[in-house]
Amino acid sequence: MPDSPALTLTTVNLSAPDPGALARFYERLLGWPITEEEPDWVVLRNPSGGVGLAVQTEPAYARPIWPARPGDQQMMMHLEIQVDDLQSAAAHAVACGATRAEYQPQDDVLVHLDPAGHPFCLYLG
Repeated sequence: MPDSPALTLTTVNLSAPDPGALARFYERLLGWPITEEEPDWVVLRNPSGGVGLAVQTEPAYARPIWPARPGDQQMMMHLEIQVDDLQSAAAHAVACGATRAEYQPQDDVLVHLDPAGHPFCLYLG
């Protein structure tokens, strides 16, 4: 589309009841520094560039249920995180505060839940 404006995705935003706590989880998990922090808004940036991750306060936050079931709060999105060693990355995620999801749909992907319940997938790249 020749008349389209230039658009650049800069940040993925997660909602949480405590954005500082969730941002510090992702800081430990990913090794990304927190670059902005306000009471209701925290931003982490990948030191290598690319899309960042932000966490904002959601006072009415409802923890998602995964896998989804009718009538439950469903996830709106999940993160895909490429790793070079699946078992080591899974152990690291748990040490950082993640919970391994009970349901695992694939052998080569491990689903975890962050402390606010957002699912994220670790996969071999």
